[in-house]
Amino acid sequence: MAEEILRITGGRKLSGDITVQGAKNSALPLMAGAMLCDSRTVLHNVPALTDVYAASRILNRLGFRCSVSGHTAVIMPGEGGTEIPDEEMRAMRSSVMFLGPMLGSRKRCVITMPGGCELGPRPIDLHLDAMRQLGVQIREQQGRIVCQAERLHGTRIPLPFPSVGVTENVIMAAVLAEGETVLTNAAREPEITDLANFLIQCGAKITGAGEGTVVISGVKKLSGTEYSVMPDRIAAFTWLCAAASAGGTVCIRGTEPKDMESCLSLLTAAGCRIGICRDRIYLDCTRPLRNLRYIRTMPYPGFPTDAQALITAVLATSEGAGLIEETVFESRFKHVGELLRMGADIRVSGRTAVIYGVPCLHGAEVEAMDLRGGAALAAAAAGAEGETVLRGLSHLDRGYDHFAETFNSLGGSALRRTISTAVR
Repeated sequence: MAEEILRITGGRKLSGDITVQGAKNSALPLMAGAMLCDSRTVLHNVPALTDVYAASRILNRLGFRCSVSGHTAVIMPGEGGTEIPDEEMRAMRSSVMFLGPMLGSRKRCVITMPGGCELGPRPIDLHLDAMRQLGVQIREQQGRIVCQAERLHGTRIPLPFPSVGVTENVIMAAVLAEGETVLTNAAREPEITDLANFLIQCGAKITGAGEGTVVISGVKKLSGTEYSVMPDRIAAFTWLCAAASAGGTVCIRGTEPKDMESCLSLLTAAGCRIGICRDRIYLDCTRPLRNLRYIRTMPYPGFPTDAQALITAVLATSEGAGLIEETVFESRFKHVGELLRMGADIRVSGRTAVIYGVPCLHGAEVEAMDLRGGAALAAAAAGAEGETVLRGLSHLDRGYDHFAETFNSLGGSALRRTISTAVR
């Protein structure tokens, strides 16, 4: 047996400029949304990720014709099945996003429980309950969830929690439904707005995306279009955090700074100098940084849960103590145990972590337990003394387009290698 590892030599200040990749959390729902169109859809700025390739496989299994080349995805309509195989559902945690567009376009969808990062419960019940309110009948059959409707009808759907995935599913199911759907307590993330803008360009009638109430007026059909995926705000924050951890000066181009205000404000409060010019974010970091007394993850526009592990890695070597409260997912401190291997002093209790800054971290063998935790370990390794060996790269590949190459272009030292597992 063999596995891939990343050898990161720390202690080098990062400098230079890069263009941020397209957003994973936008590209995937846009690919799903293309299922609603009756002609060809071309998506540009699509990141080269294993999750993108998994989404492409699902589309092809369902009878659509999807090809991904470079950073462009082409999706053609087609006839075919309505069941997503269990192995494809398990390949990506966000696979449930195909539920809404399948019901919107074919009025039937058969799924199993999604896979991906184990971050704690992400109840599929919220998705199913929203679909029921649109007129979908749902039953469980031999481990499968069978969803079917003669027609979808508009209605008022209040969400108990502003879930991004449920908001996306409701929008995609409702654009071809009869009548008007009013979604309240909707998620406000920029990726929701990007999906709505794409669908509007295809002919949908949607107002309020990016706000708490979204109104969708059903139309008869949608037509394919060409559209460019928005920049990835979490990837941009990753490279800023790596530079903050290692010290140095970097410029991240092709960003949308207004989408990252909560993230940038924390780096500024920690002592980084941040500059913004149109689509560019500049970071200049001189060590030492200061810890932050209290951080709480929240739905947008609050500080995102996807960025929690990254700021934890930065603050591990800051002066003083600080506390992070995780309010979105139950199991999102798995990276802490690996940071402890590198010499961090962090105490976790339930959904809170207390960070006591240490002078420096040291290289160690660590493993990515999930996507953002893996990125946080790489960011910490950039500023650590000695060599860090990072395992679990399949998680990084789900969300980062050529991670090692981007890291090295900023002056870091990351070497990806395949080794025999017998070496462990």
